[in-house]
Amino acid sequence: MSVILDLPYVYTVWISSAVAIIYTLLGGLYSVAYTDIIQLSLVFVSLWLCVPFLLVNPTSTNILQTAINNTFQEPWVGSLEHDKVWKWIDDFLLLGLGSVSFQCFQQRVLSASSSRTAQFTCYAAALIIAILGIPPVLVGAVAASTDWNLTQYGSPSPYIRGEQTFILPLTLQFLTPSYISIIGIGAVAAAVMSSTDSALLSATSVFSTNIYKNILRQQASDCEMQWVIRITVVVVGVVGTSLTFFTNSTLVLWLLGADISYTLIFPHLVCVLFFEVTNAYGAAVGYVTGLIVRILVGENTVGLPVVLHLPGCTLEDGIYVQMFPVRTFSMLCTLLTILVFSVLSLFMFNHSLLPESWDIFKVKCNTAVSSADAVTQNLQEEAGSDGECDNDSNGVALQPILQNGT
Repeated sequence: MSVILDLPYVYTVWISSAVAIIYTLLGGLYSVAYTDIIQLSLVFVSLWLCVPFLLVNPTSTNILQTAINNTFQEPWVGSLEHDKVWKWIDDFLLLGLGSVSFQCFQQRVLSASSSRTAQFTCYAAALIIAILGIPPVLVGAVAASTDWNLTQYGSPSPYIRGEQTFILPLTLQFLTPSYISIIGIGAVAAAVMSSTDSALLSATSVFSTNIYKNILRQQASDCEMQWVIRITVVVVGVVGTSLTFFTNSTLVLWLLGADISYTLIFPHLVCVLFFEVTNAYGAAVGYVTGLIVRILVGENTVGLPVVLHLPGCTLEDGIYVQMFPVRTFSMLCTLLTILVFSVLSLFMFNHSLLPESWDIFKVKCNTAVSSADAVTQNLQEEAGSDGECDNDSNGVALQPILQNGT
């Protein structure tokens, strides 16, 4: 919108956010679900429609030549440097696992009609994402293969001007016919709106259900919950949109959200699903520990300085750059902390090393059993260890005898 209407970036973001807030308020989950279908269909058709026009435009050279040659700028196919291998692995794990713990993803999966439908949706989404990723790559390749001085955009190129974050709408506007440009940029806007309404609804449901209904107001009526949801949609929308004052790159904001999800939320999801020993004490300490570690290792994209220097940390242009997979390191620290403190808290409460009155999360196990149950358990263990009994090892014949007192 800022490219087409020549409006300031902040104004266009607030207009888009207002539209998303309004139709999310009016329609709720149904509006988000149906608009997502329409928007994704527009993205799929529109971007692929733009690709042929981009490839044959007269101001661009063959993208196969510029892939390895320095024509108008550096080759658009990069090279994997040896000292950045671990960073690439870290980014790969971030993209692959970070979104798994997104609330909007879990909301879609859990709202499926059956487990088979949820599985099919995930596999289909993985294939569709790969297909949808091809047009943006081609757009970037064409942009790097274009002599921008021959276009209405002029020279220097968007890369030199620092406008690479707008390369998709700029390429569609100046390298395709006007009617194709409108369709393509509309598809980009549809993709952004699809992500916006999903994030709005997921954040709203987390607060209204998990916090307000379960903690603050357990007796809240349905009418009250409707108003809480509406107010939360507006508040979350305004607060989230306010982040645009700090950066004009949606990619940076998305990476920041995926980073938080991967380093803090993903370990909790893994522990809850696969480790029965996990409890609230371990989760709380793990969250705090993971957050502290992630802050200490730094993040240059948001101006967070490096405090904890990990192996491979180098000084480039006066700024420390981590070559170590810091996100995965933070995620593993969170995971291990959750498990260690969950086991430790369980041990301390069960062995009365801490008073039971301190157990606010009620993790202490009830170890008191009746004498008959204790005897039965001992006999079963003896029979199982001796290997001489078949039925008795399962308690089939022993239990009636004990109940009769014989």
